[in-house]
Amino acid sequence: MTRKTEQKQGKNKRSRKIKTTKEPKDIAQVVRRERRRHLDERLHILHQRAMLIEEELRQLDDDRFYRVCIFGSARLKPETPDYQKVFELARFLSWEGIDVLTGGGPGLMEAANRGAKLGQQEKRTKSLTYGISIELEWEVGLNTHLDIKKHHYRFSSRLDEFMRLSHAVVATPGGIGTLLELIFTWQLVQVKHMTLRPLVLMDKKFWGGLISWMKDTVLSRGLVCASDFNVIHMVDTPEEALKVISDHHLTFRNQKASK
Repeated sequence: MTRKTEQKQGKNKRSRKIKTTKEPKDIAQVVRRERRRHLDERLHILHQRAMLIEEELRQLDDDRFYRVCIFGSARLKPETPDYQKVFELARFLSWEGIDVLTGGGPGLMEAANRGAKLGQQEKRTKSLTYGISIELEWEVGLNTHLDIKKHHYRFSSRLDEFMRLSHAVVATPGGIGTLLELIFTWQLVQVKHMTLRPLVLMDKKFWGGLISWMKDTVLSRGLVCASDFNVIHMVDTPEEALKVISDHHLTFRNQKASK
């Protein structure tokens, strides 16, 4: 056998080896694709079922109770004016028998739950305070002013629960999380994925820049409609916020009474 022939045979052997080593990878890729497709289908089915359950829960929840969701920073302390304003608003809401819903943490969430608790005791109302918490690396725990506690591991499911349980939303000064919650609510109202509700922005100076940008830039370029701003109510005081919510609460009660 010549050297050339030996080299050719050796090359053919290596080619066969390479080919055989590729085959298991190809099979593994097919198996992974099929497994992924199967899991995607299962996840889609679960989402559909969850939507049906959420809708049924929403109908049951809407039968009697009116709830206000208050979003805001976890960083602001009791001595700050924002804390005091949120505290007073929640107290007023509790006087009217309105439930107060927050993320259950410190800062302005604590202010809302604490104010609502005081309102319960002062007027002996049946209003409740909710805390819908989330798993975070720097989690400091729930505040101590909660009647009902619920925990989520994902922001998406937590946001869905906020929307399902609430009838009005108050956005107080906060960071990225508060902004996410506000925009999420606004968008769902815009596309009619949930019932029309007021979005109250407390502190005109704080939120004014965002709304001005939305109108001057986003609206002017035709990216939203002027009617999208109808649900936005900018206020400075707890009394102003209470007026917006009380009017909507009255409409809510009248609708329930007529059914």
